[in-house]
Amino acid sequence: MAILFRLTRILMILVCLSLVLLSCNQNRGDLITDKVKIALDWYPNANHVGLFMAIDEGYFKDEGLEVTAYTPEDPASILLTVGTGSDQFGISYQPDLLLGREKGIPVVSITAIVQSPLNSVMTLQESGIVRPRDLIGKAVGYPGIPTDEPLLDTMLRNDGARGLEDVSLVNVGFNLSAALIGGKVDGCVGCYWTHESIAMENQGYPVNIMRVEDWGVPKYYELILVTNQELIEKDPEMVGRFVKAFVRGYESAREDPQGAIDALKKAHPEINESIERKGVELIAPLWTDGDSNSFGWQDQIRWEEFARWMINNELISPRIEFSEAFDNQFLEYALNAEDK
Repeated sequence: MAILFRLTRILMILVCLSLVLLSCNQNRGDLITDKVKIALDWYPNANHVGLFMAIDEGYFKDEGLEVTAYTPEDPASILLTVGTGSDQFGISYQPDLLLGREKGIPVVSITAIVQSPLNSVMTLQESGIVRPRDLIGKAVGYPGIPTDEPLLDTMLRNDGARGLEDVSLVNVGFNLSAALIGGKVDGCVGCYWTHESIAMENQGYPVNIMRVEDWGVPKYYELILVTNQELIEKDPEMVGRFVKAFVRGYESAREDPQGAIDALKKAHPEINESIERKGVELIAPLWTDGDSNSFGWQDQIRWEEFARWMINNELISPRIEFSEAFDNQFLEYALNAEDK
């Protein structure tokens, strides 16, 4: 009987200890277990408000994560730093990820942030240039990004022009607005209709906007959350916790876009509120696709159609496995966790 009593007591202690450990696990916010970094694609702006909302509201802390968000000196290096594990996460673009995977960089998109293109062709309203074929014989500025030339070529051909041979391309770097306002070019491609358009209008230069998906370019995911394949395989639980908090941040930002700008400004007081407060109202509807209420979901057809467009424009080779470039499992985990 004494032995049975002791065994029963030991069993009860183990059960109680398990319950304590479970309770601690469910309240990870009291103990930071993982420190992770996320590299931003550009300086902090309205596209990133969900991330900063999640940081400010403690959603990452709730998941046992201490998150550092930063902008690298060279944003073009993000896929490399994420691919090598120097950064656990990054914000990038669907075209760039496919270009990176073509080069063997093991990066994977795990959440679609902005589900429609933001890239566009812009002209000053006073120019009267309102559609791609109006650019025939004109100078078009671009930032030297590989995908911008075929984007413009597709738009021109879709509107009855011969393509790039009908325009003069001028590499103006990222001084797109200044080149357009200063008359150096007649139009620009690479201008975000949620940012440059607002900046130019704030300066007294209203613009015409030609969105790329309206002129023959397949719809693609502008901004995506990326990680590397090795981290997915080695620590899927941590990746799932990160995505869960990340999704909560963007869902909160959807409910209160201006409050999300407040969170962004709290972390980065230097932001231009006259641009970002207008921009977030344009961007927030693009965090979901159409009638879908689900933030972040990635559709295989969209990946396939855009990959084929890149193949046809000789940006990537036909051998690329586009289906391995994205993974919805962590978003499914986050959405299921919200429902419970």
